[in-house]
Amino acid sequence: MAMKTVTSLTLLLLLFAVLAAGRGTKISRELESSNDEDGICQLIVKTKGYSCEEHKVTTKDGFILSMQRIPTGRSGTKGGPKPPVLLQHGLISDASTWLALSPDESLGFILADNGFDVWLGNVRGTNYSSGHTSLGPNDPEYWDWSWDELVAYDLPAMFDYVHTQTGQKLHYVGHSLGTLMAFGAFSRHEVLSMVRSAALLSPIAYMGQMPSPLARAAADIFTAEVIYWLGVKEFAPGGGPVSKLVADICSHIDCSNFENVITGPNCCMNSSTPSLSHQQPTATKNMIHLAQMIRKGTIAMYDYGSDGDNNKHYGQATPPDYNITSIPNDLPLFLSYGGKDLLSDVKDVQTLIGVLSDHDPNKLVVQYRDDYAHLDFVYAVNAKQLVYSPLMAFFSSN
Repeated sequence: MAMKTVTSLTLLLLLFAVLAAGRGTKISRELESSNDEDGICQLIVKTKGYSCEEHKVTTKDGFILSMQRIPTGRSGTKGGPKPPVLLQHGLISDASTWLALSPDESLGFILADNGFDVWLGNVRGTNYSSGHTSLGPNDPEYWDWSWDELVAYDLPAMFDYVHTQTGQKLHYVGHSLGTLMAFGAFSRHEVLSMVRSAALLSPIAYMGQMPSPLARAAADIFTAEVIYWLGVKEFAPGGGPVSKLVADICSHIDCSNFENVITGPNCCMNSSTPSLSHQQPTATKNMIHLAQMIRKGTIAMYDYGSDGDNNKHYGQATPPDYNITSIPNDLPLFLSYGGKDLLSDVKDVQTLIGVLSDHDPNKLVVQYRDDYAHLDFVYAVNAKQLVYSPLMAFFSSN
Protein backbone atom coordinates (compact mmCIF):
# COMPACT_ATOMS: atom_id res chain seq x y z
CA MET A 1 0.00 0.00 0.00
CA ALA A 2 2.84 2.40 0.87
CA MET A 3 4.60 1.72 -2.45
CA LYS A 4 1.33 2.27 -4.30
CA THR A 5 0.88 5.63 -2.61
CA VAL A 6 4.44 6.77 -3.39
CA THR A 7 4.17 5.67 -7.01
CA SER A 8 0.82 7.36 -7.57
CA LEU A 9 2.06 10.53 -5.89
CA THR A 10 5.02 10.59 -8.22
CA LEU A 11 2.73 10.18 -11.21
CA LEU A 12 0.62 13.08 -10.01
CA LEU A 13 3.69 15.24 -9.55
CA LEU A 14 4.94 14.45 -13.01
CA LEU A 15 1.52 15.01 -14.53
CA PHE A 16 0.98 18.46 -13.14
CA ALA A 17 4.63 19.46 -13.44
CA VAL A 18 4.09 19.67 -17.18
CA LEU A 19 0.42 20.66 -17.32
CA ALA A 20 0.48 24.04 -19.00
CA ALA A 21 3.92 24.67 -17.55
CA GLY A 22 7.24 25.82 -18.92
CA ARG A 23 9.96 23.40 -19.90
CA GLY A 24 12.46 24.20 -17.14
CA THR A 25 14.60 26.55 -19.17
CA LYS A 26 17.55 28.54 -17.91
CA ILE A 27 15.29 31.59 -17.92
CA SER A 28 12.85 30.11 -15.41
CA ARG A 29 15.69 29.11 -13.08
CA GLU A 30 16.97 32.68 -13.16
CA LEU A 31 13.49 33.98 -12.43
CA GLU A 32 13.26 31.94 -9.26
CA SER A 33 16.29 33.61 -7.74
CA SER A 34 15.50 37.17 -8.83
CA ASN A 35 13.42 39.81 -7.08
CA ASP A 36 10.70 42.18 -8.25
CA GLU A 37 13.20 44.81 -9.38
CA ASP A 38 15.14 42.24 -11.38
CA GLY A 39 12.36 40.01 -12.63
CA ILE A 40 10.54 38.97 -15.77
CA CYS A 41 10.84 42.40 -17.37
CA GLN A 42 14.57 42.67 -16.75
CA LEU A 43 15.54 39.08 -17.46
CA ILE A 44 13.36 38.27 -20.46
CA VAL A 45 11.55 41.22 -22.00
CA LYS A 46 14.10 44.03 -21.98
CA THR A 47 16.88 41.72 -23.12
CA LYS A 48 14.87 41.17 -26.30
CA GLY A 49 14.67 44.91 -27.01
CA TYR A 50 11.17 45.60 -25.67
CA SER A 51 10.05 48.12 -23.09
CA CYS A 52 8.47 46.56 -20.00
CA GLU A 53 6.84 47.63 -16.75
CA GLU A 54 6.45 45.71 -13.48
CA HIS A 55 3.11 46.14 -11.70
CA LYS A 56 1.54 44.89 -8.46
CA VAL A 57 -2.13 44.32 -7.71
CA THR A 58 -3.66 43.18 -4.42
CA THR A 59 -6.64 40.83 -4.39
CA LYS A 60 -9.59 41.30 -2.04
CA ASP A 61 -8.32 38.41 0.09
CA GLY A 62 -4.85 39.91 0.45
CA PHE A 63 -2.62 38.25 -2.15
CA ILE A 64 -0.19 40.56 -3.92
CA LEU A 65 0.04 39.61 -7.58
CA SER A 66 2.79 40.48 -10.02
CA MET A 67 1.93 41.67 -13.52
CA GLN A 68 4.14 42.71 -16.41
CA ARG A 69 3.22 45.13 -19.18
CA ILE A 70 4.74 45.31 -22.65
CA PRO A 71 3.23 48.57 -23.95
CA THR A 72 4.97 48.68 -27.34
CA GLY A 73 6.63 46.43 -29.86
CA ARG A 74 10.29 46.34 -30.77
CA SER A 75 9.95 49.53 -32.80
CA GLY A 76 9.09 51.41 -29.62
CA THR A 77 6.45 53.44 -31.47
CA LYS A 78 3.74 54.44 -29.01
CA GLY A 79 1.06 55.89 -31.30
CA GLY A 80 -2.47 56.17 -29.92
CA PRO A 81 -4.20 53.96 -27.38
CA LYS A 82 -3.70 50.27 -28.10
CA PRO A 83 -6.16 47.49 -27.28
CA PRO A 84 -5.08 45.80 -24.04
CA VAL A 85 -4.75 42.02 -23.88
CA LEU A 86 -4.25 39.95 -20.73
CA LEU A 87 -2.34 36.66 -21.05
CA GLN A 88 -2.93 34.08 -18.33
CA HIS A 89 -0.65 31.08 -17.88
CA GLY A 90 -1.60 27.57 -16.80
CA LEU A 91 -0.91 25.40 -13.78
CA ILE A 92 2.51 25.35 -12.09
CA SER A 93 3.80 28.01 -14.45
CA ASP A 94 4.10 31.79 -14.66
CA ALA A 95 4.03 34.57 -17.22
CA SER A 96 7.29 33.41 -18.81
CA THR A 97 5.12 30.82 -20.61
CA TRP A 98 4.28 33.51 -23.16
CA LEU A 99 7.91 34.64 -23.59
CA ALA A 100 9.87 31.37 -23.65
CA LEU A 101 10.71 31.27 -27.36
CA SER A 102 12.12 33.90 -29.71
CA PRO A 103 10.22 37.17 -30.23
CA ASP A 104 8.96 35.83 -33.56
CA GLU A 105 7.55 32.70 -31.89
CA SER A 106 6.32 33.84 -28.43
CA LEU A 107 2.75 35.12 -28.23
CA GLY A 108 3.55 37.89 -25.75
CA PHE A 109 6.08 39.47 -28.10
CA ILE A 110 4.02 38.78 -31.23
CA LEU A 111 1.02 40.64 -29.80
CA ALA A 112 3.20 43.61 -28.79
CA ASP A 113 4.68 43.78 -32.29
CA ASN A 114 1.17 43.74 -33.77
CA GLY A 115 -0.16 46.76 -31.94
CA PHE A 116 -1.50 45.33 -28.66
CA ASP A 117 -0.88 46.61 -25.16
CA VAL A 118 0.25 43.32 -23.58
CA TRP A 119 -0.32 42.47 -19.92
CA LEU A 120 0.97 39.28 -18.31
CA GLY A 121 -0.58 37.80 -15.18
CA ASN A 122 1.00 35.61 -12.47
CA VAL A 123 -1.41 33.86 -10.10
CA ARG A 124 -1.02 33.58 -6.33
CA GLY A 125 1.62 31.28 -4.92
CA THR A 126 3.99 31.58 -7.87
CA ASN A 127 7.41 33.07 -7.21
CA TYR A 128 6.50 36.56 -8.39
CA SER A 129 3.08 36.56 -6.75
CA SER A 130 4.16 35.18 -3.38
CA GLY A 131 3.29 38.26 -1.33
CA HIS A 132 0.33 38.70 1.00
CA THR A 133 -0.83 41.52 3.23
CA SER A 134 -0.72 39.38 6.40
CA LEU A 135 0.38 35.82 5.56
CA GLY A 136 3.55 34.18 4.29
CA PRO A 137 4.19 30.99 2.29
CA ASN A 138 5.20 29.21 5.52
CA ASP A 139 1.70 29.73 6.95
CA PRO A 140 -0.69 26.86 6.15
CA GLU A 141 -3.53 29.38 5.72
CA TYR A 142 -1.60 30.94 2.86
CA TRP A 143 -2.20 27.80 0.77
CA ASP A 144 -5.88 27.39 1.64
CA TRP A 145 -7.21 27.91 -1.89
CA SER A 146 -8.04 26.20 -5.15
CA TRP A 147 -8.86 27.53 -8.59
CA ASP A 148 -12.16 28.76 -7.09
CA GLU A 149 -10.14 31.60 -5.54
CA LEU A 150 -8.34 32.27 -8.82
CA VAL A 151 -11.79 32.76 -10.35
CA ALA A 152 -13.20 34.83 -7.50
CA TYR A 153 -10.16 36.97 -6.65
CA ASP A 154 -7.09 36.75 -8.90
CA LEU A 155 -8.69 37.13 -12.31
CA PRO A 156 -11.06 39.94 -11.27
CA ALA A 157 -8.19 41.82 -9.60
CA MET A 158 -6.04 41.62 -12.74
CA PHE A 159 -8.92 42.57 -15.05
CA ASP A 160 -9.89 45.50 -12.87
CA TYR A 161 -6.31 46.75 -12.66
CA VAL A 162 -5.71 46.66 -16.42
CA HIS A 163 -9.13 48.17 -17.11
CA THR A 164 -8.39 51.02 -14.69
CA GLN A 165 -4.90 51.61 -16.09
CA THR A 166 -5.95 51.63 -19.74
CA GLY A 167 -9.56 52.83 -19.61
CA GLN A 168 -10.44 50.08 -22.10
CA LYS A 169 -12.05 46.67 -22.17
CA LEU A 170 -9.61 43.75 -22.46
CA HIS A 171 -8.99 40.91 -24.83
CA TYR A 172 -8.02 37.76 -22.94
CA VAL A 173 -5.82 34.77 -23.76
CA GLY A 174 -5.68 31.74 -21.49
CA HIS A 175 -3.96 28.39 -21.79
CA SER A 176 -5.17 25.28 -19.93
CA LEU A 177 -5.84 26.35 -16.32
CA GLY A 178 -6.00 29.92 -17.61
CA THR A 179 -9.02 28.87 -19.67
CA LEU A 180 -10.67 27.18 -16.68
CA MET A 181 -10.30 30.42 -14.72
CA ALA A 182 -12.05 32.27 -17.55
CA PHE A 183 -14.91 29.80 -17.87
CA GLY A 184 -15.47 29.98 -14.12
CA ALA A 185 -15.40 33.78 -14.05
CA PHE A 186 -17.56 34.22 -17.14
CA SER A 187 -20.15 31.72 -15.92
CA ARG A 188 -20.51 33.68 -12.68
CA HIS A 189 -20.57 36.96 -14.61
CA GLU A 190 -17.28 38.11 -13.14
CA VAL A 191 -15.25 40.56 -15.29
CA LEU A 192 -17.80 40.49 -18.13
CA SER A 193 -18.16 44.26 -18.07
CA MET A 194 -14.42 44.54 -18.77
CA VAL A 195 -13.85 41.88 -21.45
CA ARG A 196 -13.96 42.36 -25.22
CA SER A 197 -13.26 38.80 -26.26
CA ALA A 198 -11.48 35.68 -25.06
CA ALA A 199 -9.13 33.26 -26.82
CA LEU A 200 -8.91 29.95 -24.97
CA LEU A 201 -6.10 27.59 -25.98
CA SER A 202 -6.33 23.92 -24.92
CA PRO A 203 -9.61 24.76 -23.16
CA ILE A 204 -10.25 23.05 -19.84
CA ALA A 205 -13.80 22.93 -18.50
CA TYR A 206 -14.71 19.25 -18.43
CA MET A 207 -12.08 16.60 -17.64
CA GLY A 208 -14.09 13.44 -17.11
CA GLN A 209 -13.05 11.77 -20.37
CA MET A 210 -9.35 12.57 -20.09
CA PRO A 211 -7.59 9.60 -21.76
CA SER A 212 -4.19 9.91 -20.07
CA PRO A 213 -3.85 6.72 -17.96
CA LEU A 214 -1.34 8.42 -15.67
CA ALA A 215 -3.67 11.33 -14.99
CA ARG A 216 -6.61 9.06 -14.26
CA ALA A 217 -4.59 6.77 -12.01
CA ALA A 218 -3.23 9.68 -9.98
CA ALA A 219 -6.70 11.20 -9.57
CA ASP A 220 -8.45 7.93 -8.77
CA ILE A 221 -6.02 6.99 -6.00
CA PHE A 222 -6.66 10.30 -4.21
CA THR A 223 -2.95 11.04 -3.84
CA ALA A 224 -3.35 14.82 -3.53
CA GLU A 225 -5.89 14.29 -0.78
CA VAL A 226 -3.47 12.02 1.07
CA ILE A 227 -0.65 14.57 1.18
CA TYR A 228 -3.14 17.32 2.10
CA TRP A 229 -4.38 15.29 5.07
CA LEU A 230 -0.74 14.76 6.06
CA GLY A 231 -0.39 18.53 6.36
CA VAL A 232 1.40 19.34 3.08
CA LYS A 233 -0.49 22.45 1.97
CA GLU A 234 2.06 23.75 -0.56
CA PHE A 235 2.49 21.67 -3.70
CA ALA A 236 6.02 22.48 -4.88
CA PRO A 237 7.20 20.09 -7.63
CA GLY A 238 10.60 21.73 -7.98
CA GLY A 239 12.14 21.15 -4.57
CA GLY A 240 12.48 19.11 -1.41
CA PRO A 241 11.00 15.61 -1.20
CA VAL A 242 8.98 16.17 -4.37
CA SER A 243 12.17 16.73 -6.36
CA LYS A 244 13.61 13.51 -4.93
CA LEU A 245 10.50 11.58 -5.94
CA VAL A 246 10.71 12.91 -9.48
CA ALA A 247 14.40 12.02 -9.67
CA ASP A 248 13.63 8.52 -8.44
CA ILE A 249 10.94 7.83 -11.02
CA CYS A 250 13.12 9.31 -13.76
CA SER A 251 15.81 6.76 -12.90
CA HIS A 252 13.39 4.08 -14.14
CA ILE A 253 11.56 5.99 -16.89
CA ASP A 254 12.93 8.01 -19.80
CA CYS A 255 11.75 11.43 -18.66
CA SER A 256 13.14 13.10 -21.76
CA ASN A 257 9.85 12.21 -23.47
CA PHE A 258 7.68 12.00 -20.40
CA GLU A 259 5.86 15.24 -21.13
CA ASN A 260 4.55 13.66 -24.34
CA VAL A 261 3.30 10.64 -22.39
CA ILE A 262 1.27 12.97 -20.19
CA THR A 263 0.28 15.87 -22.44
CA GLY A 264 0.15 13.98 -25.73
CA PRO A 265 2.73 13.76 -28.52
CA ASN A 266 3.51 17.43 -29.07
CA CYS A 267 4.31 17.76 -32.73
CA CYS A 268 6.06 21.02 -33.16
CA MET A 269 8.21 22.10 -30.23
CA ASN A 270 11.94 22.56 -30.63
CA SER A 271 14.35 19.83 -29.59
CA SER A 272 15.75 21.45 -26.44
CA THR A 273 15.80 18.98 -23.58
CA PRO A 274 12.78 19.39 -21.28
CA SER A 275 13.11 19.36 -17.51
CA LEU A 276 10.53 18.42 -14.90
CA SER A 277 12.64 19.47 -11.93
CA HIS A 278 11.78 23.17 -11.81
CA GLN A 279 8.23 24.49 -11.81
CA GLN A 280 6.14 27.01 -9.92
CA PRO A 281 4.37 26.01 -6.69
CA THR A 282 0.62 25.83 -6.25
CA ALA A 283 -1.72 24.79 -3.45
CA THR A 284 -2.28 21.10 -2.75
CA LYS A 285 -5.95 22.01 -2.39
CA ASN A 286 -5.86 23.20 -5.99
CA MET A 287 -4.54 19.81 -7.09
CA ILE A 288 -7.34 18.09 -5.18
CA HIS A 289 -9.91 20.26 -6.92
CA LEU A 290 -8.58 19.30 -10.36
CA ALA A 291 -8.53 15.63 -9.38
CA GLN A 292 -12.18 15.94 -8.33
CA MET A 293 -13.01 17.20 -11.83
CA ILE A 294 -11.28 14.21 -13.41
CA ARG A 295 -13.13 11.74 -11.20
CA LYS A 296 -16.56 13.37 -11.45
CA GLY A 297 -16.53 14.79 -14.97
CA THR A 298 -18.16 18.00 -13.73
CA ILE A 299 -17.14 21.62 -13.42
CA ALA A 300 -18.06 22.61 -9.89
CA MET A 301 -16.64 24.33 -6.87
CA TYR A 302 -14.31 22.55 -4.45
CA ASP A 303 -15.89 19.57 -2.70
CA TYR A 304 -15.09 19.58 1.02
CA GLY A 305 -15.94 15.90 1.28
CA SER A 306 -19.03 15.86 3.47
CA ASP A 307 -22.55 17.29 3.48
CA GLY A 308 -21.77 19.15 6.68
CA ASP A 309 -18.60 20.82 5.43
CA ASN A 310 -20.18 21.72 2.11
CA ASN A 311 -23.18 23.18 3.93
CA LYS A 312 -20.80 25.24 6.04
CA HIS A 313 -19.14 26.76 2.97
CA TYR A 314 -21.96 26.83 0.43
CA GLY A 315 -25.21 26.48 2.32
CA GLN A 316 -25.93 23.23 0.48
CA ALA A 317 -24.79 19.62 0.66
CA THR A 318 -23.04 19.60 -2.71
CA PRO A 319 -20.68 22.15 -4.27
CA PRO A 320 -22.36 24.63 -6.65
CA ASP A 321 -21.78 24.04 -10.36
CA TYR A 322 -20.18 26.54 -12.68
CA ASN A 323 -22.99 26.90 -15.19
CA ILE A 324 -21.30 27.30 -18.57
CA THR A 325 -24.66 27.95 -20.26
CA SER A 326 -24.93 31.18 -18.27
CA ILE A 327 -22.03 32.69 -20.24
CA PRO A 328 -23.61 35.41 -22.42
CA ASN A 329 -24.24 34.09 -25.91
CA ASP A 330 -22.81 37.23 -27.49
CA LEU A 331 -19.43 37.08 -25.74
CA PRO A 332 -16.84 36.58 -28.49
CA LEU A 333 -15.00 33.30 -27.86
CA PHE A 334 -12.12 31.71 -29.78
CA LEU A 335 -11.51 28.06 -28.84
CA SER A 336 -8.46 26.22 -30.18
CA TYR A 337 -7.87 22.56 -29.34
CA GLY A 338 -5.72 19.70 -30.57
CA GLY A 339 -6.36 16.16 -31.70
CA LYS A 340 -3.35 14.76 -29.83
CA ASP A 341 -3.99 16.55 -26.53
CA LEU A 342 -4.34 14.10 -23.62
CA LEU A 343 -5.28 16.77 -21.07
CA SER A 344 -7.67 19.01 -22.98
CA ASP A 345 -9.13 15.89 -24.56
CA VAL A 346 -11.08 16.07 -27.80
CA LYS A 347 -14.15 14.40 -26.24
CA ASP A 348 -14.15 16.76 -23.28
CA VAL A 349 -13.78 19.79 -25.56
CA GLN A 350 -16.64 18.50 -27.69
CA THR A 351 -18.72 18.27 -24.52
CA LEU A 352 -17.89 21.90 -23.89
CA ILE A 353 -18.79 22.88 -27.44
CA GLY A 354 -22.10 21.05 -27.03
CA VAL A 355 -22.84 23.02 -23.87
CA LEU A 356 -22.14 26.20 -25.87
CA SER A 357 -24.48 25.11 -28.68
CA ASP A 358 -26.76 28.13 -28.17
CA HIS A 359 -23.87 30.57 -28.44
CA ASP A 360 -24.21 33.14 -31.22
CA PRO A 361 -22.43 31.41 -34.16
CA ASN A 362 -21.05 34.79 -35.23
CA LYS A 363 -19.37 35.13 -31.83
CA LEU A 364 -17.87 31.65 -31.53
CA VAL A 365 -14.81 30.53 -33.47
CA VAL A 366 -13.65 26.94 -32.99
CA GLN A 367 -10.25 25.90 -34.35
CA TYR A 368 -9.13 22.29 -34.41
CA ARG A 369 -5.50 21.31 -34.97
CA ASP A 370 -5.35 17.56 -35.51
CA ASP A 371 -1.57 17.38 -34.97
CA TYR A 372 -1.34 19.56 -31.85
CA ALA A 373 -1.03 18.32 -28.26
CA HIS A 374 -1.29 20.30 -25.04
CA LEU A 375 2.01 22.19 -25.05
CA ASP A 376 2.09 22.93 -28.77
CA PHE A 377 -0.33 25.81 -28.24
CA VAL A 378 2.27 27.79 -26.29
CA TYR A 379 5.59 26.29 -27.42
CA ALA A 380 5.18 25.13 -31.02
CA VAL A 381 7.55 26.86 -33.43
CA ASN A 382 4.74 27.12 -36.02
CA ALA A 383 2.02 28.36 -33.64
CA LYS A 384 2.38 31.91 -34.97
CA GLN A 385 1.15 30.89 -38.39
CA LEU A 386 -1.33 28.22 -37.34
CA VAL A 387 -2.87 29.62 -34.14
CA TYR A 388 -1.73 33.14 -33.29
CA SER A 389 -2.47 34.77 -36.65
CA PRO A 390 -6.11 33.53 -36.60
CA LEU A 391 -6.29 34.58 -32.93
CA MET A 392 -5.19 38.14 -33.76
CA ALA A 393 -7.64 38.30 -36.67
CA PHE A 394 -10.36 37.27 -34.22
CA PHE A 395 -9.33 40.05 -31.83
CA SER A 396 -9.31 42.59 -34.66
CA SER A 397 -12.86 41.64 -35.62
CA ASN A 398 -14.01 42.18 -32.03
